[in-house]
Amino acid sequence: MDNKQNEFLFHPKNVMLFILLFGLTFLFLALTAAYIYIRVTHEVPPVQVPILFVFNTVILLASSWTMIRSKRCYLADDTVGYQQNLKITIWLSLFFAVMQAVAWWWLFRQNIHLGTSTTTGFLYVISFVHLAHVLAGLPFLFQFYRAAKKNMIDPVTVLVYFSDPEKRLSLRLLTLYWHFLDGLWIYLVLFFAVNQVI
Repeated sequence: MDNKQNEFLFHPKNVMLFILLFGLTFLFLALTAAYIYIRVTHEVPPVQVPILFVFNTVILLASSWTMIRSKRCYLADDTVGYQQNLKITIWLSLFFAVMQAVAWWWLFRQNIHLGTSTTTGFLYVISFVHLAHVLAGLPFLFQFYRAAKKNMIDPVTVLVYFSDPEKRLSLRLLTLYWHFLDGLWIYLVLFFAVNQVI
């Protein structure tokens, strides 16, 4: 068991993902630290967080839940459940992207534009960079769903698909990436909400 865990920890895909997550963590910590610095030094008022950002949190949490379910279905050799949960995750992610655009539209309707203030600019940039990483994960989700639909056509191909250790590892890493993006979004919404009341 220890050997298998070590193989997972030092697998190139695993190392690349953790480097990516490490870099993203520091990127968003730097952006939020810069936001606080600007607010304190220039006495800029905080930006109002759209209520849709909270609603979008629920959408992301739902997509994270369906990713967990797809992984469980994979481990349980549940073909239909695996494919359905992957498809739902894709649709929820696309729905999140649409609702982010609606949230930005609401900000524009409230005359809160990108150049309204420095803090407003940070809100747009931070939320856009987060959305970009959600969209960056979508091709991998599509690839998993397409491969499942294409390769799982009879009991033999299903068995081959579910017993592939490379697919299992990739699904595990993709699920981890999705959970990270959800946790990151919760942090960002709470960060802006706390700044709004301070």
